Amino acid sequence: MARTTYQDLLDAGVHFGHLTRKWDPKMSQYIFMERNGIHIIDLNKTLTKVEEAAAAIKQIVKSGRKVLFVATKKQAKDIVADYAKSVNMPYITERWLGGMLTNFATVRKSIKKMSNIDKLTKDGTYSNLSKKERLMIQRERIKLETLLGGISDLNRLPAALFLIDVKKEHIAVSEALKLNIPTFAMVDTNSDPSNIDFPIPANDDATKSISLITSIIIKAIEEGLEERKRDKEDEAEKEAVAAKSKADAPEVKDRSEDGKRARKTAEVADVVAEADAEAPAETEE
Repeated sequence: MARTTYQDLLDAGVHFGHLTRKWDPKMSQYIFMERNGIHIIDLNKTLTKVEEAAAAIKQIVKSGRKVLFVATKKQAKDIVADYAKSVNMPYITERWLGGMLTNFATVRKSIKKMSNIDKLTKDGTYSNLSKKERLMIQRERIKLETLLGGISDLNRLPAALFLIDVKKEHIAVSEALKLNIPTFAMVDTNSDPSNIDFPIPANDDATKSISLITSIIIKAIEEGLEERKRDKEDEAEKEAVAAKSKADAPEVKDRSEDGKRARKTAEVADVVAEADAEAPAETEE
């Protein structure tokens, strides 16, 4: 089943690229034509690529791993943050800190620091500090929340990255390359798609275009989560059936052993009876 249509892409302005003088020659395979000095993206290829990306991302999520959403440009950050929250996926919508992936251990320390500040406010220690100390801690907490709030639940490296505008997020792309983390991204006519595993040729500046492509990816994630949930339920049901069968098995075994003992007892009783029958005859002689 198609997740979107040619008309949906057209209505969202996904086909509008950049000025021809700003193009990247590596995007030529995704460009349909030039009109009024602007490159027009081939929506047939966009349809194909977005379906491929959605199918791949669905399998990643189905396996129980996380996809990190990255969108720090103004027109994309709120859209992406809302969509990522809806499926409980990590996101970066402010500034990409250098080493966020390649130096993930240090980033985790900063996240832990944020949680420690939260503990101070809960256990009452925060209220015992001076006004100046409280103000400093509060400022630091706000700063950490702004930069790292979207990845506070990310305990290990993400399985994949979904990016809006690969030119702007080039540091994230390079870090993902170093760590062999698959990348999914909207690539405009001024971008280099060669470093992206699943490029989606699309207008990465218009809010409607960003919202449409991101929503398709989110739907795929929802499908993956739903299938994972069903698989877990089926597995739990199978385990319950297996456990019940195992619990019933010893009873059958016990019954068979009881039968053996009963037969053995009967045999012994027969032998004793025969011995008793012969005993009086010997006495009479």
